[in-house]
Amino acid sequence: MKALNYAILKHFTKVKEACAEDVIEALKGEYANFKAFNRDDVIAALMTAEANGLLEETRFNMDKADVLRVYYHANEEGAATINKYIKD
Repeated sequence: MKALNYAILKHFTKVKEACAEDVIEALKGEYANFKAFNRDDVIAALMTAEANGLLEETRFNMDKADVLRVYYHANEEGAATINKYIKD
């Protein structure tokens, strides 16, 4: 099993785009018991990946509960970097 942050990054090499809620839904089977597996910590991981150039913000919207959802994607270079250092 990969470290949670690695699994979050690797998820973006397999999808067109995702928000924190999408990541949580996709990874909950393996990581639901991790202390850092919550919306705030996933968002922090996504923002860190963006700051490091691995992910880019694609869009944002408000969900039905008026919670902001920010969507990200791994551009070609970011995905290549992720795949270089994090193997399946």
